[in-house]
Amino acid sequence: MFSTPDHNIEQFKLREGTIVADLGAGSGFYTMSAARALDGSGKVYAVEVQKDLVSKIKNEAIRSHLNNVEVIWGDIEKVKGTRLADHTVDSAIISNTLFQLSNKESFIEELNRILKPSGKILVVDWTDSVGGLGPRSENVFSEEKSRPFFEKYNFTFEEKIDAGEHHYGMIFRKAKEL
Repeated sequence: MFSTPDHNIEQFKLREGTIVADLGAGSGFYTMSAARALDGSGKVYAVEVQKDLVSKIKNEAIRSHLNNVEVIWGDIEKVKGTRLADHTVDSAIISNTLFQLSNKESFIEELNRILKPSGKILVVDWTDSVGGLGPRSENVFSEEKSRPFFEKYNFTFEEKIDAGEHHYGMIFRKAKEL
């Protein structure tokens, strides 16, 4: 099975009232799934740099009557690029994004800036390149690279999730402020 946002969000165990940031939201599949999981409460910020995808997510949220979605045209690879205030996000979603980042250090600095103390993150990314889907094999940011990367930058590994045949999934929690 390929990665399914609803299945992965269910394992992330979002609670009602949670403030979520979907960083590198793409087409918004995780945004919509998180908004539905919150059952109209809380807020899901969909942060995306591609303007056409920003419009697509906004239109889908309206069509689906998901009033707890706010779409932000922003750059997750720049500090303050998400346009979110410091320490305002309870949970962040990073799906199929790591392999695309050219500035992972600025991304992680921005993630630390927007997450509340003890905030958690869901990381889902490709394990391999599959018949033209996903990243080229040399661009895959593997689970073996991902875990030490997040641990190096103030995140504690909590658990793995079943993210599908060609994806890995992990949940991390932000450690205390440095």
